[in-house]
Amino acid sequence: MKTQISAQAKKLFTSLALAAVVAPVWAATQTITLSVPGMTCAACPITVKKAISKVEGVSKVDVTFEKREAIVTFDDVKTSVQKLTKTTEDAGYPSSVKN
Repeated sequence: MKTQISAQAKKLFTSLALAAVVAPVWAATQTITLSVPGMTCAACPITVKKAISKVEGVSKVDVTFEKREAIVTFDDVKTSVQKLTKTTEDAGYPSSVKN
């Protein structure tokens, strides 16, 4: 009886250990609002949206000219806030996280 329980325990432990190794790291989806004060015309949000949309891990971008902001939803394993602000800066529109 002891051998049977021990064998089952080993099998369970092995299965759990294998699952822990094989399981992917779960990404956290984040949404942030970037202040983009340099947008001065109605065409600017198109450029900002296009640039941010190309960043790997970004799943949604809403850019509004009136508020001069971009709301970005992204996978924090694939990209970061720093990469998003660098992307807008590289497109000619420096941004910062809006509080």
